[in-house]
Amino acid sequence: MSVRLLAIAAWSGTGKTTLLEQVIPLLKARGIRSGLIKHIHHQMDIDTPGKDSYLLRKAGADQVIVASNQRWALMVETLDKPLSLTQLASQMDSSTLDLVLVEGFKDEAVPKIALWRRGVKGKVEDLLDQYVIAVATDEDLELNLPVLDINQPMQVADFIAQWLKKR
Repeated sequence: MSVRLLAIAAWSGTGKTTLLEQVIPLLKARGIRSGLIKHIHHQMDIDTPGKDSYLLRKAGADQVIVASNQRWALMVETLDKPLSLTQLASQMDSSTLDLVLVEGFKDEAVPKIALWRRGVKGKVEDLLDQYVIAVATDEDLELNLPVLDINQPMQVADFIAQWLKKR
């Protein structure tokens, strides 16, 4: 069985990372093992220029694993061909996870919690699609969806835990 995906979708500056930094430890305290996939809009390199792994990847290795006793990372050259969220999630070890949280990917067809703050960009309705299961906001909104307080990470963690139990 594949691991469940739950996206946290919002425009830049809404607080996706801040909320996830607070929610992930709350989920972990409940025994919910989560992974994370983050979408980045800019050029990225997690390898350090000048280090052996960087030099060997730049020399033409299409996949490089760097490993220590504490962690490992796989770097794969994609040749400007973006992978789908499903392809990315399939790279994770689902046997050790209960949930993969997804930061960004707001247009993907996966369950998502939309984050919205007045003044960041657009209207809340601009974020809503058939996959949104809740909205976390700092406004008093009337929607046909659960409305969570974006400033109460425990409330968001409670919602996610309940959602997982129903799946």
